[in-house]
Amino acid sequence: MSLASDRVAGGGRPAPRHFLELMDHDAATLRRMLDLGVQAKRGQVEGKPLAGKTVALIFEKPSTRTRVSFEVGIRQLGGDAIVLSSKDMQLGRGETPADTARVLSRYVDAIMLRTDNVAKIRELAEHATIPVINGLTDVSHPCQLMADLMTFEEHRGPIAGQVVAWTGDGNNVAQSFIQAAARFDFTLRLATPPELAPPAQLVDWARREGARIELTADPHAAVAGARCVVTDTWVSMSDEKGDAQISRHNLLAPYQLNAALLKGAAPDAIVMHCLPAHRGEEITDEVMDGPQSVVFDEAENRLHAQKGVLLWALGAA
Repeated sequence: MSLASDRVAGGGRPAPRHFLELMDHDAATLRRMLDLGVQAKRGQVEGKPLAGKTVALIFEKPSTRTRVSFEVGIRQLGGDAIVLSSKDMQLGRGETPADTARVLSRYVDAIMLRTDNVAKIRELAEHATIPVINGLTDVSHPCQLMADLMTFEEHRGPIAGQVVAWTGDGNNVAQSFIQAAARFDFTLRLATPPELAPPAQLVDWARREGARIELTADPHAAVAGARCVVTDTWVSMSDEKGDAQISRHNLLAPYQLNAALLKGAAPDAIVMHCLPAHRGEEITDEVMDGPQSVVFDEAENRLHAQKGVLLWALGAA
């Protein structure tokens, strides 16, 4: 479902520039956001382009990187941030996302929402007259992917034509990688247990868009010759507990990103993880702290990539 079109909002005003999914935008638009992020990182954005702008940051799920990177980025660009949790808002007590959107559109200039419910952010965007940015849902994490793309290209040059391997759960970050492969022309190999594979509908969409998506249950086959190897935590903040968590760990144990697995990648392969990491589970200390890891560059680039998204969404550059 695309909500980031050029349709005209009520009253003849241009539609807000939402950033909900990578698939909502063409490659040129996404590249423009990345370029703005790179310019911001290099100190090439003049003045305070968000001066006079206020962004509401709504967190229905805990956050370290998303909260700090958005809040610092907004302030460095000259804007103001209001940080809200579900317990601070009527949204957490039964007010509809539509009504919340209508109200906040009268107060602030953009909204970032981090939630487990993709329907909620879509409803928010449908009724907001200001940009809505996806800070994470249960099916995607587009801001993370913008940082990952920036990080790869800083270290290894253009990502087009390269091979990226994913090992682990076909979770929200993996699903955003699928969307990114369709827009940035790289091959994506995903190694997951069959029970935790990404949605077939999304893979089919990406392939129709021309993406090279390879699915396997064998992590060694996925990683072979790849320039970038990516993993993520096996159990997210709202995922299974108890016996269900043990079962998930048993399924995913063969997909651990360790030195033996990484050895099959290209000699100059880089390693990514969006954090937080459960060291010794999905990734070993040896790999995460090793010379091929760019995990903390990747974390830093959340700040810069999101500046690019903000500048684009608010038409400030």
